[in-house]
Amino acid sequence: MIKYDKLWQTMKQKGITQYDLYSHYGIGRSLLDKLRHNMNVEIFTLDRLCSILDCDIGDIVEHIPDEESADSV
Repeated sequence: MIKYDKLWQTMKQKGITQYDLYSHYGIGRSLLDKLRHNMNVEIFTLDRLCSILDCDIGDIVEHIPDEESADSV
């Protein structure tokens, strides 16, 4: 599972709010909703967020192994 919990922490550290993302950077509210619910987003979007936040992808995305796939390895 991909989780975006680190995104919100990085945004807080950088002083950028969700309002800033959609009003100043053109990040749609529906995209923010997808991120809040750990839904699928394009790699282009993650690249754009990294550029906006001046961070590495590991600062906004975390991979959590699913229990089912961990059992099959």
